[in-house]
Amino acid sequence: MNDVPNQDEPLAASSPVSRPRRMRRLILLVIVPSLAAVVMLFLYLRGGRYVGTDNAYVESDKAPITAQVAGTIQEVLVHENDAVAAGQVLFRLDAAPFQVAVAKAEANVAQTRTNLLALRASYREKQAEIAVARTRHAFAVKDEGRQAALAAKNYVPATTLDTSRLNVALTDQQISALEEDLKRIAESLGGSVQAPVEQHPSYRMAVAELEQARLDLTHVEVRAPLAGIVNKRPTPGQYLSAGDMAMLLVVSASPWVEANLTEKDLTHVHPGQAVTVRVDTYPGITWSGVVESLSPATGSEFSIIPAQNATGNWVKVAQRVAVRIRLESAPNLPTLRSGLSAEVQIDTGHRRDVLGFGV
Repeated sequence: MNDVPNQDEPLAASSPVSRPRRMRRLILLVIVPSLAAVVMLFLYLRGGRYVGTDNAYVESDKAPITAQVAGTIQEVLVHENDAVAAGQVLFRLDAAPFQVAVAKAEANVAQTRTNLLALRASYREKQAEIAVARTRHAFAVKDEGRQAALAAKNYVPATTLDTSRLNVALTDQQISALEEDLKRIAESLGGSVQAPVEQHPSYRMAVAELEQARLDLTHVEVRAPLAGIVNKRPTPGQYLSAGDMAMLLVVSASPWVEANLTEKDLTHVHPGQAVTVRVDTYPGITWSGVVESLSPATGSEFSIIPAQNATGNWVKVAQRVAVRIRLESAPNLPTLRSGLSAEVQIDTGHRRDVLGFGV
C-alpha cells in the first residue's frame, strides 16, 4: 500500500528549495540596483572633473626657408628630412653677380670720394678767381678815376672814360658771378667746406650701397634659423626670386598639442590646468602638459566660407574651440612629429555634488 502525503499538511516555510530563490531575489531586486546606483552616482560626481577628447594633434612651428635675394641655386647641402642645427648652411646661391655688385659699390665709394675732393679743390680755385677779380676791379676803379681827371681837362677823349667805366662794371659783375658760383660749390659740399668727406650725403649714400651689396652677398648662403627637420629639398639650378620659399623647416623644439574641445566641455577649462596626453603612435606612453591658452573663436570662424546661420534652413552643430596644450619636457620620451593624433584629458579641478556629497 503506497504512502500518500497528507494534503492538509502545509509546506515548510524554510525548505531548502525556497532559500536560494529568496537570495536571488534579494540580489537582483536590492543589491544589484543599489550597486548600480552607487556606481552611477560615483561616475556622475567624478565625470565633471575631467574633460577629454581624441580630436587632438601634435603641432610644431614651421619656418618657411626663403631666399632674401634673387639668384640661381648653386649647391644644396642637405637632404630631405635631414635634422639640421640652428645656423647651419642649407644651400648656396650663385655668388658671382653679388661679388660684381660689391666691386661696383666699392668703385662708387672711391669715385664719390674723388668727386668730393675735386669739388673742394674747385672751391679753393674759385676763391682764387674771386681774389683776382677783385684786384682787377680795384685797378679798374683807379683807372676810371684817372681817366675822369684827364677827361675833365680834355686830355683824353670821352670814349676812353666810357671804356674805363665799362671795365669797372664788368669786373664788379664778374665778382658777383664768381661769388654765386662759390656759394653753389659750398652747397654741393653740404654747406661746410671744412667738414670731412665721410660726412657728405653723397658719400654716405655710396657707403650704404656698398653695405647693401655686401649684405646681399652674405645672403647667398641660406642658413637654418632654428634647429629642426628640413622638408622639400630644392634642386640645384633652380632660380629663386627674393621671397620665394625654397624649403620648409619643421622646428623640433617645443612641440605642443592642439585639442579641439566641444563648446560644452569648455565650461571649467582655463589656462594652467594639468593635462594628460597620449599619442596614438606610442601606446602606453603618456606626456604631461599644461593648458596654455584657448582660441578666441571657434574653428568655423576661421574658415574661408563661414556658416551663414541667419539664412536658409538652420541645423545646430556643436562647435569646437582649439585649446593649446604645452608639453612638459621629460627624459627618455620618444620624438614627436607634427600632425600625430593624440588623446588628451584635462583635469579641470571641478567637482560635482549631490546634497553636499562629492568626490
